[in-house]
Amino acid sequence: MNVQILGAESLGVRGLACRVEAAGRVIVIDPGVALGNWRYKLPPHPVQIAAGRAVRRRIVAALDGATDMVFSHFHGDHVPLSEPNPYQLGFPHLPPGIKTLRVWSLSPAGQSFTSRARARALTDLLGPHFQVAEGLTDGLLRFSPAVPHGAGGPPFGSVMMTRVDLGGRVFVHASDIQLLDAATIDRILDWAPHCVLAAGPPIYLDQFDAGQRARAWNNARRLAAGVDTLILDHHLMRSEAGLAWLEALSAEAGKRIHCAADFMGHPRALLEARRRELYAAMPVRPGWHDDYARGAASVDDFGPPGQQESTTRR
Repeated sequence: MNVQILGAESLGVRGLACRVEAAGRVIVIDPGVALGNWRYKLPPHPVQIAAGRAVRRRIVAALDGATDMVFSHFHGDHVPLSEPNPYQLGFPHLPPGIKTLRVWSLSPAGQSFTSRARARALTDLLGPHFQVAEGLTDGLLRFSPAVPHGAGGPPFGSVMMTRVDLGGRVFVHASDIQLLDAATIDRILDWAPHCVLAAGPPIYLDQFDAGQRARAWNNARRLAAGVDTLILDHHLMRSEAGLAWLEALSAEAGKRIHCAADFMGHPRALLEARRRELYAAMPVRPGWHDDYARGAASVDDFGPPGQQESTTRR
């Protein structure tokens, strides 16, 4: 199956970017990356920043050979930004051919002020190639109507899902649904997918209550029973508890439910969840992040990739 997950929480960053190749088309979905500006009252550790830079390079390389680009919604970990922080994917990073791609997008109507502003900036950048795709079909691509982002409603808004016919097999990208809406799960199953990449529930949040947890669990069980390969990541992998949740779901489903790192054959690198441990193992001097932002500090100061990776393995 020609599906490559480019960035997600189990790969060290916030996002759910992927590259899908089929029938001569290369589709890049949700080309964005973020690190979570604060977690445990700490900014991103340089090891996570290094992982973010690697993901950014993968996204740019994927876009350089792409035919299509899809935006499920306009949050900063899912789209390139006109005014990125030092850890995000910005317009200046994008390859020269970006304006030639076919671009499929959620409608910005009804989204937050920030999302609408980001959509306007993308429209200005991409011109007539940018089109609202909700409910449309274009050859091997099919797009859902808007579905709830998590619980939906203000300030969460909505997202658009993507179905890709790989020729005998079907892949579905279901960004930020968080498994909270039964009708969204019905829509995915109606598409008869073989492989689904979806955002799991944000169990790391204190306000994620017992009712939401039960709803997400039941919807996850239904989805796992209906597809050959289920990959759950993003919000779910922002805590170590997400790994336990995934293992419990696998046991109940009677088959392996993957995170993005599992699917890609990489070590699980929950760098945001392990931010405190990273700071304890490799302290960061005061002022380092300001220096990094102005090009006066380097992630190379924190050891070679092998040393960095050893701090993230389970």
